[in-house]
Amino acid sequence: MGIIVQKFGGTSVADADKILAAARKAIRTQQQGHQVVMVVSAMGKNTDVLVDLAGQLTSKPPAREMDMLLSTGEQVSVALMAMAINELGSKAVSLTGGQIGIKTDSSHTKARIQSISTERLRKHLDDGHIVIAAGFQGIDEDFNITTLGRGGSDTTAVALAAVLQADACEIYTDVDGVFTTDPRIVAEARKMDRVSHDEILELASMGAGVMHSRSIEFGKKFGVPIHVCNSASFSDEPGTVIDLLPESIDRPVSGVALTKNEAWISLANVPDQPGTMDTLFSKLGGVNVAVDMIVQNVGKGGKAEVSFTVLESDLPATLNAVNDVANELGDIEITSEANVSKVSIVGLGMATQTGVADRMFRAFADEGINILAITTSQIKVSALVRREQAMQALRAVHSEFQLDKPPKDRVSFGDKSAAVQPPSPIDVVARLQRMEDLTIDDIQLDESQGRITVSHVPDTPGIAAEIFEAVAAENIMVDMIVQGTGRDGMANISFTVPKESVSAATEVVRPVAANLECGPVTHDKQIAILSVFGIGIRTHTGVGVRMFQALSRTGINVEMVSSSEMRVNVVVSADRGQAGLKALQAAFDDVIG
Repeated sequence: MGIIVQKFGGTSVADADKILAAARKAIRTQQQGHQVVMVVSAMGKNTDVLVDLAGQLTSKPPAREMDMLLSTGEQVSVALMAMAINELGSKAVSLTGGQIGIKTDSSHTKARIQSISTERLRKHLDDGHIVIAAGFQGIDEDFNITTLGRGGSDTTAVALAAVLQADACEIYTDVDGVFTTDPRIVAEARKMDRVSHDEILELASMGAGVMHSRSIEFGKKFGVPIHVCNSASFSDEPGTVIDLLPESIDRPVSGVALTKNEAWISLANVPDQPGTMDTLFSKLGGVNVAVDMIVQNVGKGGKAEVSFTVLESDLPATLNAVNDVANELGDIEITSEANVSKVSIVGLGMATQTGVADRMFRAFADEGINILAITTSQIKVSALVRREQAMQALRAVHSEFQLDKPPKDRVSFGDKSAAVQPPSPIDVVARLQRMEDLTIDDIQLDESQGRITVSHVPDTPGIAAEIFEAVAAENIMVDMIVQGTGRDGMANISFTVPKESVSAATEVVRPVAANLECGPVTHDKQIAILSVFGIGIRTHTGVGVRMFQALSRTGINVEMVSSSEMRVNVVVSADRGQAGLKALQAAFDDVIG
């Protein structure tokens, strides 16, 4: 038997009875032969109470003192949990983050873990103790207490499981597991038996809400199986396992997510030349705005349109930064809209199956839902819609892919044949130095694809469905899809297919475009797609900046952009592909895993 890490959230330790129930669960696990580490959050609404107290004293509390204050919530919980376990006849010891040896940077209220010492933990475990670890906290190099920000206890739990090379990390929460979508919105949402790290990373940051993406990043980086369980019953059923494999190999879509409060910013008349994207995203990085969907379509007449989404709460700061860019670059037209939402489908299966995006677009069209923008990655398709239609869009897509029904080809829990294996113990130890730093897994150049562009697409429902149904009918695999909002009720849709399919796809799309009164349809068989893959691309906001800066310094113009949580794609001219690859490899040399 090995080590099991069990994390109990605030609702799971909200009162004495719940603390005793969690203590019994840990003791049963130890009696089964495992060594047990418990990670405990602050009781119930304790953190909210402390934040309110600080607010009664000052409107701008120092970040260092907020960390000092908020860390006390977990210290109360771990002490009470240790008392409960001792009272039940077992041995326990409570430890703060600093006592464990969780070292972080000095970014108070949002610190990142740099290393974790295991010596003290292993000594207590070997002495027969259940170790009760305070979640959400650590210390910096000057021994100041730091906190990890939103989802910090989940992050602590998975990080401890990684450094201890635990058999599993069990997350006890107030839900049954991970659902195909938010069950509060879609009554037919189904709990999944399992889901891959990659899929939940895409879902977690797009509104799935079960676990914070930083904890899932740890799970993927270090190959940690994560069991999401309901704390109400503390049964031995795993709920949902987040691991290397999806629930189904054949099913193209595993889940649907909604990001409700998005805002959309579009810049027209942007110079279609090297350095433009660098200028824009360097300015956004300077105000620490996390950009979500990024859409840049093919330019015309030396001008391009760049659009992107941010959280609605970040819109004022974003517009200030964008206005500075407009002053720097010249005659740029800026438009923005706050009343939009993003609906996304996610699934490992769509990377190898045709006809997925068109089903999503048809589901929208049948409901009269207009798509404002589209962006894709290997395992995700995202569409921007009006906020008043977002719930309807989510339900339509969930129904289209029959996600209420379990897949017929469920992957067994012992099957690792189709998965990427976790890192070896030696690799884990090496990667634990500055363990939460950005890790770039790969940088790739794809010269095997061509691009088709449909111009002057009317801003009406059903257009995308018609176009991609025609392509899917010919069994042509589509990779990138980019659609911006356009101006004057018109937009462009561009997509990439294998080079050998460019002519066929163009011939299929032309009559469809003519019938829809849009076009012309153009194509380019000579493009290069540069992709940066990594863990933490979204949570480390400087990735796009570094990427665009490297291409700008090399004099390479970015023709198209598409992004996701784990991948940023850019299209450049075919003759600059190799130079772009070298520039990106040099730019990310210090973080390539």
